[in-house]
Amino acid sequence: MSHARDLGGGRRPARPFSVRVAGARTSARKRALAQLAAGTPVLPALVVFVVVVADLADGAGMIWLPLLVAGPALAATTNGPRGVFWVGFLTAMLGALLGVRDGVPGRELIAVLAALVTVTLASGLASVLRGRRERVLAAVRSVAETAQHALLKPVPATVGPFQAAVRYSAAAAEARIGGDLYALIPTPHGVRLIVGDVRGKGLPAVGTAALVLGVFREAAHDEPDLLAVVERIERSLARNLGHDDFVTAVVAGYPRAGHLEVVNCGHAPPLLVSAAGSISAVEPPHPAPPLGLRALAGHTPALQTLPFADGDQLLLYTDGVTEARDGGRAFYPLAEGLERHVSHEPARTLDALHDELLAHVGGRLHDDAALLLIRKPATGRAAAPGAGQTGLAAAPVSGAKCCS
Repeated sequence: MSHARDLGGGRRPARPFSVRVAGARTSARKRALAQLAAGTPVLPALVVFVVVVADLADGAGMIWLPLLVAGPALAATTNGPRGVFWVGFLTAMLGALLGVRDGVPGRELIAVLAALVTVTLASGLASVLRGRRERVLAAVRSVAETAQHALLKPVPATVGPFQAAVRYSAAAAEARIGGDLYALIPTPHGVRLIVGDVRGKGLPAVGTAALVLGVFREAAHDEPDLLAVVERIERSLARNLGHDDFVTAVVAGYPRAGHLEVVNCGHAPPLLVSAAGSISAVEPPHPAPPLGLRALAGHTPALQTLPFADGDQLLLYTDGVTEARDGGRAFYPLAEGLERHVSHEPARTLDALHDELLAHVGGRLHDDAALLLIRKPATGRAAAPGAGQTGLAAAPVSGAKCCS
């Protein structure tokens, strides 16, 4: 609420105390009813109802009565202990009534009711344990989200002279973080960015990603040479990684107007979109090993210098995007998707690509996937309201490699 409304003539008239109390009571009743509706074991009660109807229609009590245990057992998967015991009490009462109606012998009826009570107690315990696991998982998700925000900091819509956007999906949906990494930061030596993929998954991959990003952010500010930034990351990984661990990455920088520097360390080639809409893969002139494996391979990465004019865009991504398969085991065609959805707004382009990627795999990725897109707007148009609403007329994907 604004200060003008608090202090000035726009203040709402005070309601009488009795009206406020009545409104509070009504809201409380609505919340209670909503909570009751949310916790009502509808499906288990429906199963019990079907069993009762079948018994009434058939009249063979000992055939249908044992099926009543499905009620509390199912309630344990959808409801809390209160809902389980409510369903258990209902089934026990109905079981006793139906047993008497159908003339079930006393000893057999007692056995059925004992089974109902036993299943109800076991289901109530299972419901308590499920609730605890859900609370622990919720806490883990909260911590994971906090860790992700600290590790993969949000990328602003504008960084230096660039428009920028990022989309990231972790394969471990419960944790919401993974081994893919990205960063885009302004430095005294121009805007610098990195997109990488750590070998492996889980917490070890997250730790390696944190190490790479920490060294990159520090070196990107200190080192005027982009190759020196890569060298510092390599040295740090050589000291801290195991023999079989490595990180593929693309490190890029914009040291001066019109020129983009790229260093590819065993990573998928970025896609360069010209202002005219043509798309080409930025293949490295000399293949270099991933970070952490230079001592084994003996090859050093090369620095590419690309022309990067107003209207040009660069898409960096991880192999979780290009290796995503549909039901027919076909890979997602990223270049073709970019050709279809490229626009003057990086965020809108990545939204469309991400949605298409999820549709391609059927809704859930099996590997971490990251997309980072930067665009150099025309001078004076970076902050223009509504700029870039028109999609680019993308030309066919070019097979030519970018210059070095």
